[in-house]
Amino acid sequence: MELKVAQNGAPRVYLETYGCQMNVADSETVNAVLRRAGYVIATRPESADVILLNTCAIREHAEERVLHRLNELARVKQSRPDVKLGLLGCMAQHNRAALTEKAAYLDVVAGPDSYRRLPEMLAGAGFDPQIDVRLDRAETYADITPDFAPGVRAYVTAMRGCDKFCAFCVVPYVRGRERSIAPADLVREIRELAVRGVKEVVLLGQTVNAYRFEEIDFGALLRIIAKIDGIERIRFTSPHPSDMSDSIIEAMATETKVQPYLHLPLQSGSDRILDAMERGYSVAQYLDLVARVRAAIPALALSTDIIVGFHGETDADFDATTALMREVSYDAAFMFKYSVREHTRAHKLGDSVGEDEKGRRLTELIAMQENISAARNRAMVGREFAVLVEGPARRGGGMLAGKTPQFKTAIFRGAEGISIGDTVNVRVESTTGHSLMCSP
Repeated sequence: MELKVAQNGAPRVYLETYGCQMNVADSETVNAVLRRAGYVIATRPESADVILLNTCAIREHAEERVLHRLNELARVKQSRPDVKLGLLGCMAQHNRAALTEKAAYLDVVAGPDSYRRLPEMLAGAGFDPQIDVRLDRAETYADITPDFAPGVRAYVTAMRGCDKFCAFCVVPYVRGRERSIAPADLVREIRELAVRGVKEVVLLGQTVNAYRFEEIDFGALLRIIAKIDGIERIRFTSPHPSDMSDSIIEAMATETKVQPYLHLPLQSGSDRILDAMERGYSVAQYLDLVARVRAAIPALALSTDIIVGFHGETDADFDATTALMREVSYDAAFMFKYSVREHTRAHKLGDSVGEDEKGRRLTELIAMQENISAARNRAMVGREFAVLVEGPARRGGGMLAGKTPQFKTAIFRGAEGISIGDTVNVRVESTTGHSLMCSP
């Protein structure tokens, strides 16, 4: 079946993205693949010939949200039957059989390793949907330069997949095994970004610090990228505690471009729960790592991930988590209720903690972390930081916003001569729970 195309002859594609920054980066790759094939971007689904949703399968709520959105977009297809509707990404990989039943109007279902085939799949979609959710241990899309979003910061995929197989996590099953992108390809891509005016790159991977290409580990990769002219700041997410090597810590401590911010997922402060989660480290090992990185990088800001209500989590286990969070005193934390996911190792265990109790624990944890974050921000008052200007602050009124080296949002009044992409020194005058109010 031929695709309906715009009057200028080019088919129009509208793409919505759900989930993590890896999904956002994948969408930039999808846009590049389709642009090469002659597609143009539509800004609204109503004006598109192809509507695609790039999805997440990490939590059950994400799938419910996507199915609701698919049902809304199906109305566009009902009014214009020639429109192609496709589902991409982790949810497509995780739940393809159920999806074709719940959303029988789908024309294309493509997993994270199938984006290269999208033009062919869209062209072939007809009475039956085109489905390709095969995992490919060789696919890295290294030869495809993504259509990066404009701005001073760019997110660059350094590796794909995951080999950790944590009991609660579906990622290895929907994104496949670890494979790292060659340093030469990353250097080429980042040099192109620098020419475009990008000042900061964030290296992405499900366990990004497990990166290895031949003899190059992640610490060596950070040093290689630090040599690229024009790039002023380097960050990475998300590392795994077990792969936080001395090589990486040393690179963070000695390479001035590598910023003093580390997202270090904990998940639980209970050894019993960490063991059940198959995380591969103990509380003592995690705390030793925190002590080592803080000793090596005194200006470090630290954030984490926490899951409450994993199977078997007792009040004592939860109390151990709150105690550890107080002890570490994170600058920020991303906290979630445990969601049983099909295909994971923990799926057969079921759910032993009720939703109400999960909600209570999560509410308590969030309130505690808000207080810790606010206190850590207040400690910044009077200090000076170099801020990379990203653009106008959401509050308007001539205010600008940017990030400190510790990835904290700084808001300050604009002045003549200050432009987006500049690095300016600011002094912190006051704080909120999430921002630093500054003067240039």
